[in-house]
Amino acid sequence: MSHEDVEYIRENVMAHNEWFEGCIPMIASENLMSPLAREMLISDFADRYAEGLPGKRYYQGNIYVDKVEIRAIELAKKVFECDMADVRPISGTVANMAVLFAYAQPGDTITTCALDQGAHISTCEFGAFGQRGVRSVNYPWKLDDMNLDIDGTAKLLRQVRPKVAQFGLSVFLFPPPIRELEDVFNEVGCLVWEDCAHVLGLIAGGQFQKPFEDGVNIVSASTHKSFPGPNHGIVLGNGLTDEQVKKIQHAVFPGVTSSHHLHAMAALAVTLAEMDVYGRDYARQVCANARALGQSLYERGMPVLCESLGFTRSHAIALDVTRFGGGRACAKSLEDANMICNKNMLPSDTSSVNPSGLRLGAQEMTRLGMKESEMDEVADLIARVVVKGEDPAKVKEDVKALKRGFDTLQYCFNAGEPAYKYRKLVP
Repeated sequence: MSHEDVEYIRENVMAHNEWFEGCIPMIASENLMSPLAREMLISDFADRYAEGLPGKRYYQGNIYVDKVEIRAIELAKKVFECDMADVRPISGTVANMAVLFAYAQPGDTITTCALDQGAHISTCEFGAFGQRGVRSVNYPWKLDDMNLDIDGTAKLLRQVRPKVAQFGLSVFLFPPPIRELEDVFNEVGCLVWEDCAHVLGLIAGGQFQKPFEDGVNIVSASTHKSFPGPNHGIVLGNGLTDEQVKKIQHAVFPGVTSSHHLHAMAALAVTLAEMDVYGRDYARQVCANARALGQSLYERGMPVLCESLGFTRSHAIALDVTRFGGGRACAKSLEDANMICNKNMLPSDTSSVNPSGLRLGAQEMTRLGMKESEMDEVADLIARVVVKGEDPAKVKEDVKALKRGFDTLQYCFNAGEPAYKYRKLVP
């Protein structure tokens, strides 16, 4: 690669960093790592390789890797109140693939949510589920509370008798009614699996649900959404048989991973330690901010879903912006004003390219120290663009002014450190 190529790449990365310093981040699937966790990503772990489990590696040179991974497993079990944790998946989708390989064969039936209900793409025919060759059957849905129809779901489970009942969403506003369906799961004899990628940090902080108390057998997740860790994955289990544990461990390696990105695993370990200390306060404020943002937007004429239920019990809110031009147009106008969110499908949408919805998340704004009063300011900025149709370039200057007061990380061991300090590349 030429020197000019390197300069071009570096300049664009630096431009991105500078841009985001003046942006209000509201993508529900993103967050900011702490300085200590980010430090792990540039350690020598980034250049090393490990296959297998701690103490049973196929390579030498993993003395300290094993120590870190064992501590990460111990912390995960403590934070998530479970008895099995595998920290080797390199992403949430890879974690999902591991569960599929472990517990479902091609042709097996799995019940799950549909894409327009907020499901993750890995559960679709063109995603991991389709690649595995399983038959996916979707639950009946209630738009008024963005959740499953309990009676209809119970009927469906008895009818199709799935090998696995899978839950989890990318628009995860309310806990699924898993506890209410426990008797049906037992009757059918299916494994209960929840993809908790979006709400993992809220679960760690005790603010969303306790999956394993509700009757979930296995949890998969990414670790960089409401959980403020690295781009990585995790699988958690409770009450699994020895055979079931061996199946998931074997599915992770050699099934869907080789080396498991040791630097990210170490960053995950640091984040687990931080969430053990700060997780409850962080998750509580995230949920409070999401509800406050929903209320403030609703008061300004924005059609926020589930108003009668308080909009959300998670970090995210969903809006139907059809009358303002749709999700695609609104997301682009907000980006032009330095407010970063995404278009999103809502029930009855047929196009993921031109959906009717917007999805907003409060987790990264909370990480930067914003609270309920700032959510009102953010809602006003959003409404100026979407409802009032103000010039995004004009609103952008007010966005930058608000963001200047929130440029340090909170809820971590380095609280108060500049959020973007470790994004400055050395010349």
